[in-house]
Amino acid sequence: MGYCMIDLIEVNFERDNIEKANLKGANFKGTNLQGANLEEANLVGANLEEANLVGANLRGANLEKANLKGANFKEANLQGVNFKEANLQGANLEEANLEEANLEEANRIKANLKGTSFMGAHLEEINLEGANFVGSNLREVNLIKANLRGANFKGVNLKGANLWLANLTGADLEEANLIKANLKKVDLKEANLTGANLEEASLIKADLKKVDLKDANLKMAYLERANFQGANLAGANLKGAHLEKTHLEEANLKK
Repeated sequence: MGYCMIDLIEVNFERDNIEKANLKGANFKGTNLQGANLEEANLVGANLEEANLVGANLRGANLEKANLKGANFKEANLQGVNFKEANLQGANLEEANLEEANLEEANRIKANLKGTSFMGAHLEEINLEGANFVGSNLREVNLIKANLRGANFKGVNLKGANLWLANLTGADLEEANLIKANLKKVDLKEANLTGANLEEASLIKADLKKVDLKDANLKMAYLERANFQGANLAGANLKGAHLEKTHLEEANLKK
């Protein structure tokens, strides 16, 4: 079944079975695909702007370079989907399953990611500035060099996540689980990490200038050469932390 380059704007495909279809370059702008089965479909370069994909099954589908601006993927199965270089600006991915999905170099997300499962997903160098991750599972996710500036990770599970060289400036990580996370050379300036659990996390050469780490757990954390200038560490647990050549100028270390 092939729809290559066909205009399917505003057509109703609700709950239709389009499994393994060739839809490369097809125009689905504003189309209703709620509950549709698009498993392993070829949607390379397709236009799904503002399409309704609530509860749809796109497991293993190829959405490389697709336009997904404003699309609604709420509760959709996106396991193993290829989103490489796709435009997800303003997309709704709330409670979607993105396990093992590839979002490498996806463009300008600024999406609603509340309650989404990202376990094993590839998010290298992705732009997630201002995204909402509340209730999401980001355990062991790869976020190398990702732009997470101003993102909301409040209470999120990031245990074992790889955030090397990521930009987390001004991000909200209050009470986040960052146990054994890789935060080497991460930019965390003015981020909120109050009550966060950073036990055994690696923050080597990270920039934590003016970060709020009140009551945070930094037990056995690796903080060598990290910059804590002007940071708030009041009540923080630094038992067994590695502080060789750590910069603590003007930091608040009150218990």
